[in-house]
Amino acid sequence: MSKDTKTPAPITDDERRKRQKAVDFARASVGLEGFKLSPECDALAVRYVNGEIEISEVIEGINEQAQRLPR
Repeated sequence: MSKDTKTPAPITDDERRKRQKAVDFARASVGLEGFKLSPECDALAVRYVNGEIEISEVIEGINEQAQRLPR
């Protein structure tokens, strides 16, 4: 993503498949631990697969959500 325009570069079909595979793996891993992605995390994952955001933005969003959880 260019910091000047805030518009991500288009991703290839191959990159989209790789991203989807990674997200599917992460969802399965979380599920095996007995948890489920929050709707907010799921929305970030969809945006990542679609090439709208980069993985660093997904991680940042997940970390922000984790900070809001009750302790």
